[in-house]
Amino acid sequence: MRGSNPTTTKLSRQCLAAAVATIVMGALPFTGSSVFAQGLELEEIIVTAQRRAENLQDVPVSVTPMGGERLTALFEGGETILALATRLPGLYAESSNGRLAPRFYMRGLGNTDFDLAASQSVSVIFDEVVQENVILKSFPIFDVDHVEVLRGPQGSLFGRNTPAGIIKFDSRKPSEDFNAYGLVSFGSLGTLNFEGAVGGPLNDAGTLMGRFSVLSQNRDDWIDNAYTGENDALGAFNELAWRGQLLLEPSEDVSVLLNVHGRDYDGTASIFRANVLNAGSNEFNGNYDRDVVWFDEGNNNPQEAQAYGGSMKIDLDFDNGVSLTSISALETMDDRSEGDIDGGYGAVFLPEMGPGYIPFPSHTADGIEDLEQFTQEIRLSGEGNDGTQWQGGFYYFNSDFTVFTNPFFVDESRLTHSNEAWAFFGQISLPLNDRLTLVGGMRYTDDKKTTTATNPPLPTPDVSVNGEQTSFDVSLLLDVNDDVNLYARIANGFRAPSIQGRDVAFFGGTSVANAETIMSYELGFKMTLVDNLMRLNGAVYHYEIDDMQLTAIGGSGNFVQLVNADQGTGTGMDIDAEVLISENFQVSAGFSISDTEIRDPNLTVPPCASLTTNPAEFACTPLDPIDLNGNAIVDGNPFPGAPDYTFNLTARYAVPIESGEVFFFTDWARQGKTNFFLYDSAEYYSSGNFEGGLRAGYIHGDNDWEISVFGRNITDEENLKGGIDFNNNTAFDNEPRIWGITFRKNWN
Repeated sequence: MRGSNPTTTKLSRQCLAAAVATIVMGALPFTGSSVFAQGLELEEIIVTAQRRAENLQDVPVSVTPMGGERLTALFEGGETILALATRLPGLYAESSNGRLAPRFYMRGLGNTDFDLAASQSVSVIFDEVVQENVILKSFPIFDVDHVEVLRGPQGSLFGRNTPAGIIKFDSRKPSEDFNAYGLVSFGSLGTLNFEGAVGGPLNDAGTLMGRFSVLSQNRDDWIDNAYTGENDALGAFNELAWRGQLLLEPSEDVSVLLNVHGRDYDGTASIFRANVLNAGSNEFNGNYDRDVVWFDEGNNNPQEAQAYGGSMKIDLDFDNGVSLTSISALETMDDRSEGDIDGGYGAVFLPEMGPGYIPFPSHTADGIEDLEQFTQEIRLSGEGNDGTQWQGGFYYFNSDFTVFTNPFFVDESRLTHSNEAWAFFGQISLPLNDRLTLVGGMRYTDDKKTTTATNPPLPTPDVSVNGEQTSFDVSLLLDVNDDVNLYARIANGFRAPSIQGRDVAFFGGTSVANAETIMSYELGFKMTLVDNLMRLNGAVYHYEIDDMQLTAIGGSGNFVQLVNADQGTGTGMDIDAEVLISENFQVSAGFSISDTEIRDPNLTVPPCASLTTNPAEFACTPLDPIDLNGNAIVDGNPFPGAPDYTFNLTARYAVPIESGEVFFFTDWARQGKTNFFLYDSAEYYSSGNFEGGLRAGYIHGDNDWEISVFGRNITDEENLKGGIDFNNNTAFDNEPRIWGITFRKNWN
């Protein structure tokens, strides 16, 4: 779906709410009828949302895990971390920087800023180490045990800049038992992927274990450049990533885990398509051809990255029941991208160039050099005889890197960014009685950022900002019975002041946003139904953000500027359901509804560029009031990148046979209306985007080996994903349909 009439948005939201209510209310009367298989039950799910292993149903936080086939299917065709978008309730992701710089949103809250130094409201954590920079967030997903999405402010236990939530990845760890796997996939467009891992004991005593994992993702060029006459000039990628782990356990009380990892990526940056939207519509027009672009600059949009990192986790258990955990980590990275930003070919005031009217060419290269991120965490934890659990510690973060930007009409400029932060934190879980548990956490953070410009077109002074904040969360968990838990949660989050220096390369200056704070209120339920054949978890929430950090991007001035809105609000609901219909038939579904609003009557931003010298004649159709300066008044608008709803569904059906089983698996996701910019327009939004996937195959014996066919975006939807508005009505789209075949071999 490329878009829909905006008048249907309210109706779509009401229909989705009714669907959720129908499912929830319809599930409650079930008492184990013959629709469900007898003698079965869903497996218990263990999560680490509170830095300790707990049953998902006992955690007073809105958290959704994903693992197994649901996770495997998403990345089978060579997809990136962006494939998680809309596949879990309340989670959205997009990027205008290709495969290397994802931007995440949770419950509508995120950051559309495409600059490589931008801060984000959603934190990504790999193996207990925060990945702060947007390029670090794009590390490939392979040999992962499970993913956990933690919604709402998570400021007391995790890192920094987490007012929206956390995406937490845990890789498979070394074990005492030998196990290995290898898989290879062949797909359309020259897609070739390999993934494998091997792990087990490394000495006879069983005190030293190891695991090595590797991923290779590849695709051929498949997009023609009609301007240069090159066939299959763009679209390729080649990714190689690896991870090595050593686990030393000399005694029951000591554990040391070493992790080293790296990646080498070479591919195509985002494909920008000039004038594929007509004024007044968000539907692709006749200029859109997924297989063709008209690039006169950008060298066919190359992109590359190299990253290496490592961590050491030490766990010590003492006789008094107290444990000490230390996590030291270093991440390094370099990357570079180049692109034809206007998406076509044009010269100043030559409207016959194209496709469509392009008033001036735009060609940019940028990247990061010498990123080094060091983090250190020390945590003490323990448990009392009465069931009380506590933890507390110290956290340190230090990051330095240089962003270079070359607009090609002036010399390349460089901005060096430094960020140092530290925090003290603590949490306690206190049973008040047999059924009621109080959980409270607090964190004090001090965060400092500095930016220094080198070789800017205009003199640019150094900029430094500093923020400190005490954040907290309090939850009350009520154990109604063995099948139902209810919880209430109040959480306060903090995002430190930010610096934006993108405009320095374009004769502008730096901009600064003050610290933002968020207060979130949440009521949730976690229940198992039908003799544990159905798991149903959900929450309703409301949050208010003071001094909300926003980024005004593009517009008629072609700028990237940080601004603070007086306030932002969000209200909504998340719900997860999982049903075991029979031993061989399992279904999962998720819904989210989010109503966000910018509240600042004085906040204005320039809308899209003008088609003429008259600033009142816009290339797009702004729907906001326009002030005397030609700026859009954005008060009351939804947050950019905030779908008003998401829906996801998976189903797996297996047919046992004598030698194994034949299986069928499908997954689908749909998102509601999503604005691309702070201002509202008839063009720059998506609505009704959906994609589906399919796997079908044969598993031999006790999962000895598997052969399957797969498809991603099987209906070949041409979805509008984002836009560029400073020059012409440029947009970018989703990945094409991919069909393929996979063979996997397991050794245990």
